[in-house]
Amino acid sequence: MENQEIAEEINKIKEEKNAIIISHFYTRREVQDVSDFVADSLSLCKAALNSKAEIIVFAGVHFMAESASIISPEKLVLLPVPDAVCPMADMVTVESLRCLKEKNPDAAVVCYVNSSAAVKAESDICCTSANAINVVNSIENQEIIFIPDKNLGRFVSLHTTKKIHFWPGFCHVHDSISDENIHKLKKMHPDVEFLAHPECRPEVLSLADNILSTSGIINEAGKSSSKEFIIGTETEIVQNLKRKYPDKKFYPASEKVLCYNMKKITLESILNSLQNMEYELHIPGYIRMKAKKALDRMLEISGN
Repeated sequence: MENQEIAEEINKIKEEKNAIIISHFYTRREVQDVSDFVADSLSLCKAALNSKAEIIVFAGVHFMAESASIISPEKLVLLPVPDAVCPMADMVTVESLRCLKEKNPDAAVVCYVNSSAAVKAESDICCTSANAINVVNSIENQEIIFIPDKNLGRFVSLHTTKKIHFWPGFCHVHDSISDENIHKLKKMHPDVEFLAHPECRPEVLSLADNILSTSGIINEAGKSSSKEFIIGTETEIVQNLKRKYPDKKFYPASEKVLCYNMKKITLESILNSLQNMEYELHIPGYIRMKAKKALDRMLEISGN
């Protein structure tokens, strides 16, 4: 079947089954085109929570679908490709986190949403790149264990007086951007504005004109008076921006900034998911309840 035929069949089944597709910005263009909602992690959490659909097909990676299932247990949440995972989420385990908590009993645990349900259940509150600073500063504790992204944690530490214990995790996509490459691009394009995601390395962020979440980067590119931009996040965003703002120029911070796990989600996998109700997220009740508290606290701060 051609993409158009697959898309038509997907839309037909969605209506029959009262299903929606929510998609992350890093997924393929054709996947975004059949989605009912395309956004970053924070907005996707809110979309799952507020949707009246009975079935949510999550075009993203495993932890995202887990989060949707945690906050909307009455809905059936499907992940079209079960091995679409986030390597950073696997860099922290429950056992290792418990060990660090024992060593720092006065610290609250702030957990980036890029983590498993079991790790969220061990945390006090979740955050996204869009609200991490506000989340950390909302906590009474003066010590914070920030997991699992060390780069985001270091960025947050510049905007708080709290003591932060960093976890040695990172996003392999954003961590692949080098300051050397940014210097080269700036020499080639002297009037460029560099928009960077806070998952980038500190030396890269030091060169940025603005440090923003994925949605923040998209918004800034639209309202800025600049005509040229270096985009320090996943390359799908560069393509999206080129289509959205054809009068402006966008350069990827690196050609290696590709989330291959997001790209595992295809139209074929979404159609199969809807036809066969695969693959449903199953989260043990005791983990879900504890993880939901951490996600709910985040959503209360961010506003529903």
